[in-house]
Amino acid sequence: MMRDHFDIAVVGAGPAGMAAAVTAAAAGLHVGLIDDNPAPGGQIWRNGAHLPRTAQRWLARLNHSSVVRMQGWRVFDSPEPSLLCAEQNSGTTGDGAQIRAEFSFDKLILATGARERFLPFSGWTLPNVFGAGGLDALVRGGLPIAGKRVVVAGTGPLLVAVVAHLARRGARIAAVCEQASASQLARFAAHLFSEPAKLWQGAGYAAAMLPVRLRTGCWPVAAHGSDHLQAVTLRQGAKQWRVDCDYLACGFHLVPNIELPALFGCRIQNGFVAVNDWLETSVTGVYCAGEPTGIGGVELSLIEGEIAALAALGETARARKLARRRRGKRAFVHALAQACALNSELRTMASDDTIVCRCEDVRAGDLRTRANWRDAKLHTRCGMGPCQGRICGAATEFLFGWRDTSVRPPIFPAQVSSLASPDTPIDNLVAAGPSSRNAKEPK
Repeated sequence: MMRDHFDIAVVGAGPAGMAAAVTAAAAGLHVGLIDDNPAPGGQIWRNGAHLPRTAQRWLARLNHSSVVRMQGWRVFDSPEPSLLCAEQNSGTTGDGAQIRAEFSFDKLILATGARERFLPFSGWTLPNVFGAGGLDALVRGGLPIAGKRVVVAGTGPLLVAVVAHLARRGARIAAVCEQASASQLARFAAHLFSEPAKLWQGAGYAAAMLPVRLRTGCWPVAAHGSDHLQAVTLRQGAKQWRVDCDYLACGFHLVPNIELPALFGCRIQNGFVAVNDWLETSVTGVYCAGEPTGIGGVELSLIEGEIAALAALGETARARKLARRRRGKRAFVHALAQACALNSELRTMASDDTIVCRCEDVRAGDLRTRANWRDAKLHTRCGMGPCQGRICGAATEFLFGWRDTSVRPPIFPAQVSSLASPDTPIDNLVAAGPSSRNAKEPK
């Protein structure tokens, strides 16, 4: 088992985590950057090809820093207030081994990013139905898309970015559907005039989409096919029609990854980690930066990463200057949330037969009679599969208004050998059962 102690540990190597780690290391501290991806950059700057200059700059700074990079390590528990337990998966060890590590720290910065929100509808489990970001990542990884008919649907700025990229790779964009109304998008577009960089970025995406027209107030209601996707039925107002396609890329904005902050006992407010002006959470010495504090994009994430590091270093004067910039950027968070507010009619996409929990094959009809998330878990196993509610949890929050009020370790599936204490024989752990770990009670 590996062990190390960091003056400042940073979890997550997206824009916020990189900015935090580089800023902290520049002060001469022993800084560890722990991330479950094989390379830094998070989902937004993945695969290293054709990166914007901002990404290239920060990656260069990270490469020339003293930051200890623990790529391919997933934090799954914190059995003590200043201890992280992580596991390195077989994809990064090269020999199929699972290796456990314990990282202790003086200060902690959580930059755990966000994931796509998926909403269930008939046929959404068919092969070739992907999340918008998921299909984009596969194409960047080498999936051939040239000549393929693609429908892109859902909500949020990620959609147009995905359309632009797929179109540049030769995809035939059959339809682009944004569930938000034209008036919602118009209000958001007006706000972009105060963000010139985002305005130019949006204009570039729009140019790449031509001649495809963005349909507003439009969403998929069914995916069709026998053993793979063949067509999608779209709805716009009272009109419904069918579009033949090879792929459907569908995502309904982003959901913050707050499981690890919640495990530490950080206060969660309106689905996000509550922080003060210095990005410190309700737990002393634990800071949070980036999308878990509010979905606001790359620029805000970079600023927040720097603020969190400076605050952890005690350099409040420098942090105060950045805090003013952060307050200005926070207006974008509220504007984006309003633009991506989900239409209540989307709740009708899931019929009683529609699978909601893909891991445990739980259907919407099985959930409608349940009172809350806990009741659903106890009676249907919804949220108890390998993704641990990361997909169906966000869906049921929208469909039924449920909130998961507890987090228990491990927050990701982990090997039995990783769950065992270094001094506990694995055979004893298996024989004793889960209670031998003294699992934390829900916070």
